[in-house]
Amino acid sequence: MAKLTFVGGIHPYDGKDLSKDKPIQDVLPKGDLVYPLSQHIGAPAQAIVQKGDRVLVGQKIAESGGFVSAPIYASVSGTVKAVEPRRVVTGESVMSIIVENDGLYEDVGFYPVAPVEKLSKEEIIDAVKEAGIVGMGGAGFPTHVKLSPKEPDKIDYVIANCAECEPYLTSDYRRMLEEPEKLIEGLKIILRLFDHAQGILAVEDNKPDCISLLKQLTKDEARISVKALKTKYPQGAERQIIYATTGRQINSSMLPADVGCVVNNVDTIVSIYRAVAEGRPLMERIVTVTGDAIKNPRNFRVRTGTSYRELVEEAGGFTSQPEKIICGGPMMGFAMFDLNVPTTKTSTALLAFSKDEVAAFEPGPCINCGRCVEACPGRVIPSILADCAEHFDEEGFLENNGMECCECGCCSFVCPAKRPLTQQIKSMRKIQLAKKKKK
Repeated sequence: MAKLTFVGGIHPYDGKDLSKDKPIQDVLPKGDLVYPLSQHIGAPAQAIVQKGDRVLVGQKIAESGGFVSAPIYASVSGTVKAVEPRRVVTGESVMSIIVENDGLYEDVGFYPVAPVEKLSKEEIIDAVKEAGIVGMGGAGFPTHVKLSPKEPDKIDYVIANCAECEPYLTSDYRRMLEEPEKLIEGLKIILRLFDHAQGILAVEDNKPDCISLLKQLTKDEARISVKALKTKYPQGAERQIIYATTGRQINSSMLPADVGCVVNNVDTIVSIYRAVAEGRPLMERIVTVTGDAIKNPRNFRVRTGTSYRELVEEAGGFTSQPEKIICGGPMMGFAMFDLNVPTTKTSTALLAFSKDEVAAFEPGPCINCGRCVEACPGRVIPSILADCAEHFDEEGFLENNGMECCECGCCSFVCPAKRPLTQQIKSMRKIQLAKKKKK
């Protein structure tokens, strides 16, 4: 039987052995907590606290700035020191709430609205919205919006993205092994919103222990199945996982709901369970800290707002001064300029490498080998798109379907000329998206 997959993709060294056998470890922050008001796609949250206010764990400190937005909650108890701009991982300066941690961790008390089976669909969505849940795989799209398609009766599949295809990342893997019941119960809560949908736990086949465990726990669940996917990057990308599990296709102008699908990643689904069943807002997540420059790679349960520097210290520090530090995965993450920046709802990982291999590359001219075309999961021609971007040929970029690029990095990875294809295409896509938004 053929394994479930998609056309294109690559097989980079996965680096997961460094941290996959390290159980989740709780980390309590030591310094001040910084909560950027923009931790999601859409309108920034609006601060509802001010300097001098005392806050508790689970207290709302910023409310939604619109429908496509999400509130923010304090993850520690303490005193608000300031509401001011602070640097975030991208280097941008973002208005933030700074809380001085008192070390007491006093909370507001967490209580579900009602037993899950007694909640209406609207109450479930309201609970998710009020909890401030966003896509925690990196995208940061407010989850209540994703769970509110125009035609919910046409949703056929709710897909739990358990692929974790990015090299080095193992946070979802540990979550599936250590808290599988929360993942399954979270998926069942989402299925309550869509009467005709089937749930799919989509796991890459390099995680056979997770596949076996999830199959055992769902053997009596008529609406949930576990599907093993071929291990290949970017198997966990939204378009690719939908095609691999359902055979349905979407493009850049479509949403998953347009083909009857809703996709959420592991941490997001667990957060939905905790919000609806336990009444707990989103205040923490699992972060992988790894790489050959990290002394003791680990998976940490991190309270949002914690400094990345504290996570490195918890992992034993550096074995040597790293040449490259990345926020997120090596394929779609981005280089960090400073460790003194806060973790947020979308922080998946911190990678530290002793050598910056990419910086040592000397790009050469295209040799027309076609490897980028073969690897591209979006079925475009990256070499042509990069040429268009380099020469600011916007018309040519659009004519060659440049907006269908998902910025996965496969083309740059396989290019023998070491051309920065993804970076060039990404820059032009950003220009086009900005123009579209302006219109």
